[in-house]
Amino acid sequence: MQRHTALGGDEFAPETVYLNSAASGLLPARTAAALRDALTESASYGTMGRDYLGTAERARGAFARLMGVPAERVAVGSSVAVQSAFVAASLPAGSEVLVAEGDFSSLVNPLVAHGGCTVRAVPRETLADAVRPGTALVAVSAVHAMDGRIADLAAIRDAARAHGALTYIDVTQAAGWLPVPVADFDYVVCGAYKWLLCPKGTTFMVFGGERAARGDVGGPGWPVPVHAGWVAGQDPGESNYGPIDRPAATTRRYDEPHAHFSYVGAAQSLGLLAEIGVARVHAHNVALAEEYRAGLVAAGFAPRPAPGSAIVSTPGLADAEPRLAGAGVRVSVRGGLLRAAFHLYNSSRDVARALALLVP
Repeated sequence: MQRHTALGGDEFAPETVYLNSAASGLLPARTAAALRDALTESASYGTMGRDYLGTAERARGAFARLMGVPAERVAVGSSVAVQSAFVAASLPAGSEVLVAEGDFSSLVNPLVAHGGCTVRAVPRETLADAVRPGTALVAVSAVHAMDGRIADLAAIRDAARAHGALTYIDVTQAAGWLPVPVADFDYVVCGAYKWLLCPKGTTFMVFGGERAARGDVGGPGWPVPVHAGWVAGQDPGESNYGPIDRPAATTRRYDEPHAHFSYVGAAQSLGLLAEIGVARVHAHNVALAEEYRAGLVAAGFAPRPAPGSAIVSTPGLADAEPRLAGAGVRVSVRGGLLRAAFHLYNSSRDVARALALLVP
């Protein structure tokens, strides 16, 4: 059996066997160093640092390059839930929104709570077939957080286009290890604190699809920037007081005032992933997940089917989580399943350690 070593070189030296990237990622050494420098700077220059707006631009550009989209199609924010509320507010009253049963609450709940939408939930595997005339939006996570199942995004995209529906894809559990053609979809949101290794409070929204291809930001079909503050003005220095007369000509008009320290770190983490390459991370992560899955199956366990995923969730093992934690192996329990997530800083040695604690 081929043995897989960790990627990232000296950027990672965790004190634990960390198999919990589906909950949150580890910070690279360069990111931690940048954050320490930013904290020191804030003691003399304030909590927005010396280049608050430049910090967001660097992170935006790094994310855009990693995703293969123009930076002017990326907005920065604070959470997936806020972006979901924005998408809900952009829909006409009474719109039908199609979601997958049991999808992540930050994606789904704001669509339900808005009250102006009718939200219909169907089994994840039938989502594409469930799109119908009158469906205004299809919202789904590219990778299911609970058990790692990967959505058939191509089928969902094609079905939505055939019925004139918009698409809203959450790549929080995918970006950084699973290549996703984000430009194909109308809205793509990403909480970057997991597989993208950014500090929590870093979130990106990509505006894609046919609307974005026309290049007319703010034109017909574009949503109203309902939560726009001063950073969303064409000239933020002139957008501090009263209504914003000139929103930014790019999707920066949908920015939230960002958490400075989070975005200082984001630029560094995203840069590291670009150096390694998402394709290489994908191959590495999936190989480790398959190695772990094979070990569980050989021992008589039955992990949930999730072909090609870096996440492996297994019934009947939830009670083992405290024992693993006590032995320095970090995993999660979600929906009664023991969830292990494999990322670039993991190795075959980590797989062997987890299996040794799980398999009699």
